[in-house]
Amino acid sequence: MSEETAKPPQGEGDLALLAKGGRTNFFGFLLRLLARLPFLFIAGQLYGAESVGRYASALIVVELVALVCSIGEKRGLAQRLTDCEDDHTPLVADSMLVALVISGLIALLLFFYPAPLFPNGMESEWDRWIVLAIPAYALTEIVLAAQAYKFDIGTTVRARAIVEPWTISILAGVFFFIPQTSSAGLTLAYVASIYAGLAAGLWPFFRAYGWPKNWVPHPGRIGRMVMRALPLAAADAIEWGTRRLDIFILGLFAGPVAVGIYYMAQQVASLPQKLKTSFEPILGPVITAKLKEKDYAAIARQVCQVGFWIIAMQAGIALALGIPGEALMGLFGDAGEFVPGTGALAFLLAAEVVAATAVVSEAALVYMARVRNLWVSVGTILLQGLLTVALMMLIDRLDFRLPENADYFRAAGAAAALMLALGVASVIKAVMLGRLLNERINSWRWALVWATVAAVLVGQVAILLPEWMELLFGVPAILAVYGWVIWTRGFGPEDRVLFSRKLGR
Repeated sequence: MSEETAKPPQGEGDLALLAKGGRTNFFGFLLRLLARLPFLFIAGQLYGAESVGRYASALIVVELVALVCSIGEKRGLAQRLTDCEDDHTPLVADSMLVALVISGLIALLLFFYPAPLFPNGMESEWDRWIVLAIPAYALTEIVLAAQAYKFDIGTTVRARAIVEPWTISILAGVFFFIPQTSSAGLTLAYVASIYAGLAAGLWPFFRAYGWPKNWVPHPGRIGRMVMRALPLAAADAIEWGTRRLDIFILGLFAGPVAVGIYYMAQQVASLPQKLKTSFEPILGPVITAKLKEKDYAAIARQVCQVGFWIIAMQAGIALALGIPGEALMGLFGDAGEFVPGTGALAFLLAAEVVAATAVVSEAALVYMARVRNLWVSVGTILLQGLLTVALMMLIDRLDFRLPENADYFRAAGAAAALMLALGVASVIKAVMLGRLLNERINSWRWALVWATVAAVLVGQVAILLPEWMELLFGVPAILAVYGWVIWTRGFGPEDRVLFSRKLGR
């Protein structure tokens, strides 16, 4: 077994494990940022807002279906492996078989009936082939969860932060210049990237687990596994759906151009969202181990600690991307085509910050109160839907000098509804977890306020510069002053382990 897939020595503390996993995936976030920006530039410049909007609509269905087909194993697999005293390989094989069968059947159905994928029609017959990504996406979720159980976060970084984004960035440009595929370049590049990511995950997976020996699928065993996983799968789908419901509703009230602009803003805002997932793979195994010991105080400490780390990092990234938002959105299209999405970008970045507490609380709730957590998640997405529709109807009543301005306000309204719904969910889930653990769950520190004020002041100077200087010098300056204040006023010794390579041996 390779060093990166082996479980860590017993001398390493839980905090050090969380910090190590977070550091590895934070590096992956930086790599993903470098790879994602070329894709956004290529998509905006070569394909335009309307094509991006059609692509975004299809992606909603594809990724939601794939996530459901992974039957909640992104987080549920850690608990099943922890409870299993025998060989783990057959258990993972059961999950992969179920995901492959269900996703294959749904993909086949959507291939012949693609209307749910493309409500505004397809640009090319190639577009329907996007369904091929469904089984690969579902299998990748399971493979990466299995590797995370062995504390191998490097595989997730390689697959999701290097292989997938660089594949889609390069191939989106290549397919555009091939006449037969130019109209479906985004679709084909996406499918290729998902399979490339799966290949990057399977290689270390088979090295760590090997092929299943003497494995015979049993309907009863698999049925029990699926029934146990249903609440978690539903919670995963709903949590993911809160990030896509806005696009779906926006598509009902606005045209594909507005959807494309919103999608571009969402892609920029999703970059700090990846910081939350930096800790998810490693947080699950640590929490399940503490649950087995009934050490609830340790779980509360871990949740609060990781919550602060995520909020601190996400707020810094959000300020650095949001303050020069107009200059940033101006990079992705001709004649400022995507600049009207700046308002949506600001709300989406804020939404990621307020959602952090819900995410880390849910990391424990999915094991301690999965059904109640599911109902809170259902309530969150219902609240988001109601708020989004209400804002859309309110905007319909307003009088705009230019009709297209209404769509830009609708995009900002959809983002604002998401931010409010996620804020409510964070409060409810933190309170719920606190009662279960009989501990206070609070990741807030006043240093976040002082760091934000300092970053905003620097940002006000940066936006006075020419756009290229605003991005080249302003963004690093905002991050630098924010980071300095957080480091000096907010981080204690237990926080700085996040940036230490010594793991407390």
